[in-house]
Amino acid sequence: MTTGKRWLILSHGFNMDGRAASQTITDKMPYLLADDVKPIVFSAITGIKDQRFPHKQFLAWGPAAFRFDFRHWIANQYGRGFLYKVLTGTVSILLAPLIALEKFFLGYSSQWSWAIPAFIHGRRLVRTGQVDLVYSTGGAWSAHLAGLWLKKSTGIKWISEIHDPMVIRKDPNDQGFEKPKNRDAQFRQYLEKQICKYADLAWWFTDGALHYAKVRNPNLNTSKNAHGFMLLPGAEPPGGLNTSKMYQYSEHLNLCHFGSLANDRSLSTILKALVQLFSKFPQARECIRVHAYGAPLDPLTAEAVKSLKYEDILLAHGRLEKDPVTGKSGRERVVEKMQSADVLILLHGNDEWCAEYIPSKLYDYLWAGRPIWGITHRNAQLDQMLLERGAYLSHEGDLEGINMALERIWLDWEQKRLSAPTGKPIGVKQAVDTILSVVN
Repeated sequence: MTTGKRWLILSHGFNMDGRAASQTITDKMPYLLADDVKPIVFSAITGIKDQRFPHKQFLAWGPAAFRFDFRHWIANQYGRGFLYKVLTGTVSILLAPLIALEKFFLGYSSQWSWAIPAFIHGRRLVRTGQVDLVYSTGGAWSAHLAGLWLKKSTGIKWISEIHDPMVIRKDPNDQGFEKPKNRDAQFRQYLEKQICKYADLAWWFTDGALHYAKVRNPNLNTSKNAHGFMLLPGAEPPGGLNTSKMYQYSEHLNLCHFGSLANDRSLSTILKALVQLFSKFPQARECIRVHAYGAPLDPLTAEAVKSLKYEDILLAHGRLEKDPVTGKSGRERVVEKMQSADVLILLHGNDEWCAEYIPSKLYDYLWAGRPIWGITHRNAQLDQMLLERGAYLSHEGDLEGINMALERIWLDWEQKRLSAPTGKPIGVKQAVDTILSVVN
């Protein structure tokens, strides 16, 4: 076996259909394999076991994580029918006292305890000379914790891929130095410091995330500390992407959002903007439809639908799972819907952490080839990416700007000249090439 390329990959959510944290690493695997990397993957039991390389799945040792993992494992094995409800309900009741104790004494994210079996089994591989490098990726910070323990106990080369900011700042003046009150946040702050000190390589997915990590950890990119850099993760052309599919205008202007919703990332912003549009263009009331895929409606959206009587305007489709009839995965079904959309809605949020975050959904949107309407918050890098691709762009809280963008979309659709995206999608190969170049 080629030495130097035997990689132990720690990814809690590996091969979980529809999960961004999974997609980020699974999309890289074909390129790593093509470069003769010999991977061994450690993950939780929540995803599908990969057959292309050794893939070990471990149960977390804590009760909260066990409940989470068990639910997904049962769903993968038997679906979400009656048996799922009975078994998961029973397990939840039995584990409730232990979960309460775990939360009281530790207060960490439920997945923290997965680091324990990942470390124990990983240490055995390192000690017996079966791996040359540990690659932690997440998402779930338990992968990075296991990587840290392996680095400290064995000295093996460790590279760390940090998906989301580990320290959540409250406002533009907050640099993230203050000790958080939440124990999970305290531990993430500690873990970021450890990564910046002990990892050989560490990368973040936005300029903002790298900037603030460096502010908090000035030792980053200095001698005998981690080398840190920014890397756009990109995405592979999603399964089900039909490059020959021709878009056709229909009787409805379909504005489609994919992914989770919350009060800080709510379709209510768009529903309220429709009020002004409908007053100016009454005919739009019969034409515009807002579609929500992938998650339940957030409370603000649900309230807006009710108060504005938009039950016929907003159509909530929920999460698209694997179709047992066609065999199409949830991701493939999502892509079909993306490609048939008139405009894809990208909601960024309104929290300070948006300055350090680019929604992974953007990369799928770019592959879909449909116009994008981004409503962003304090992220110049994301704004530039959208503008370079001819997207409609608004900023969170700028009601006039949001109204103007919606009116422009309506008029462009009426005249059948919606802004077609320009430029190329951002693939995964560029990310893997960068990783391999710095590792080697």
